[in-house]
Amino acid sequence: MGRKVKTSIYVDRDLWEQLKRHAMKRGVDVSSLIEEMIEEISDETLDRWLSELIDHEDYVLDFEPIKARGIVSSLVREMRDDRRDRLLG
Repeated sequence: MGRKVKTSIYVDRDLWEQLKRHAMKRGVDVSSLIEEMIEEISDETLDRWLSELIDHEDYVLDFEPIKARGIVSSLVREMRDDRRDRLLG
């Protein structure tokens, strides 16, 4: 495996507790268990899931990248906070 990346996700509390208990029973940390689960998802399965999500096999994401103007980090933080607030209700 290569370098690690830190990320944040929102997971149902009960599901998270089940995952932690399962990891403890196996003698691994939650991060290792999640990595293992991700590795088990083959590219083919992932492609199928994505195709089902977009309901079209020829879907292409087409966008024009833009150059950031000014300080972006405060805007990103504001967008993350707004999304978190909407998800948590």
